[in-house]
Amino acid sequence: MNKPIDLEQIMKGLVQDLRGASLEGLDLAGASFEATNLAGANLSGANLTGAVLHCDLWGANLMGANLSEADFRGANLRGANLMGANLQQASLSGASLEGANLMSLNLIGSDLRGTNLRGASLSGANLEGADLSYADLGGANLSGANLEEANLSGTNLKGTDLTSANLLCANLSGADTRGALLQNACLTGTALDGEHT
Repeated sequence: MNKPIDLEQIMKGLVQDLRGASLEGLDLAGASFEATNLAGANLSGANLTGAVLHCDLWGANLMGANLSEADFRGANLRGANLMGANLQQASLSGASLEGANLMSLNLIGSDLRGTNLRGASLSGANLEGADLSYADLGGANLSGANLEEANLSGTNLKGTDLTSANLLCANLSGADTRGALLQNACLTGTALDGEHT
């Protein structure tokens, strides 16, 4: 997209096609992107605090963006790069993050209920107190992630790499951990009553 960016129109949610747009480093706090197409857009370093992003962000670059308290419910974030972004208290329930790069993310207390995270890379991410109930983390990489007091009840963890993850006091009741790698993981106080073979 080579057209000039009209920030006022974007903030009001009046621009629907932002595919491939360069919005790098912009202050878009509180903006509404409902039904906007942001596929392949560059939002690296942008401030999207409290923004509503019920939209297509397939392959978008959100590296280092401030996404705290943002609402991504039902959004398509497949293949997106969110490395180093701040998603503290963000709502991602029902979103698709399949194959997304979520390494070293701050997801403390985030709502990830029912989220598709198949094959996503979450190594080193901080998910302390996050709600991942009924999420699909099959084949995801959570090595070295902090999942202290996280809710993983009913979650698909088949083939998930949890090597050296901190699961202190996490709730894994009803989770399917068959084939999960749990070497050197901290499981102290963890509730485990699902399938584990």
